[in-house]
Amino acid sequence: MDSLDQEKLKQSIMVAEMYYQHNLSQVEIADQMGVSRPTVSRLLQYAKDVGVVKIQVVNPIYTTENLSKQLSEKYHADVHVVPENLSEPNFWHTYGRYAANVLTSIVKPGDIIGIGWGKTVHHLTEQLEEQSVSGIQVVQLKGSVSYSNKKTYAYESINELAGAYRVNPEYLPLPVIFDNQITKTMVEQDRHIRHVLDLGKKANVALFTVGTVRPQALVFQLGYFNEEEKQELQQTAVGDICSRFIDEQGHIVNDKINQRTIGIDLDDLAQKDHTILLAAGNHKVAGVDAVLKAGYANCAVLDQYLAQLLVDY
Repeated sequence: MDSLDQEKLKQSIMVAEMYYQHNLSQVEIADQMGVSRPTVSRLLQYAKDVGVVKIQVVNPIYTTENLSKQLSEKYHADVHVVPENLSEPNFWHTYGRYAANVLTSIVKPGDIIGIGWGKTVHHLTEQLEEQSVSGIQVVQLKGSVSYSNKKTYAYESINELAGAYRVNPEYLPLPVIFDNQITKTMVEQDRHIRHVLDLGKKANVALFTVGTVRPQALVFQLGYFNEEEKQELQQTAVGDICSRFIDEQGHIVNDKINQRTIGIDLDDLAQKDHTILLAAGNHKVAGVDAVLKAGYANCAVLDQYLAQLLVDY
């Protein structure tokens, strides 16, 4: 390479850095370098021609459409992939709005909507705008009281959901997991509690997330389990849905804990017309795979990175 080519290459690199890395306009670069704007344009083109600058166009809509199609075919479910990832500063706002649109596209007059709790569910309900759909009922699918000050967003979520449809919510004001099965069985005989549980069973639309069994998992922070129970669940389960812990095939892993749990049974969940799983984050890949594989959800709203992991999981 002669000295003229070397000088042109140096200039093209300088221009490319100013344009692509420092976001200066071509006019600003021309002023700083004392050359014309067409010269800047030619140097940018030269930088592309010699490989100094490589431009890759990423179409997030196309990518998410492909992911949605692949996962829908893999799990025989209606899978929606949000065209943003957790690293985006406004991700949860985008996710909540996207998931809310999925819900509103499904709900029709006379539906009964059952709702779980957790932060992911709350991101949907806080983005849900007021709806003009008649005859809707809203009910909690599992107990909503914990023994700690950790936020579950149980009441916020059902209140926002009910508010959007302008109805009164049906609460299940109980611990989701009792200390013993006898107490739980006695409480279930209460007329009001039985009414709410039956309504949850009748619900034809269900909205829920999947928890993990990581030490920091929300359900492990609520005072329901002793250390021995936590360790057993971490060794045998991949996650929980409606606080019922499952293995990678979707089977209940601990029948004693399951018998202490109050709320929707997984067999009843799987029978509903629309079961919408809300999940984001790579740490949920095993749980989401188990839920979809077992048929507990026939619809899912996922973030892009989680969806990519599920394709080859």
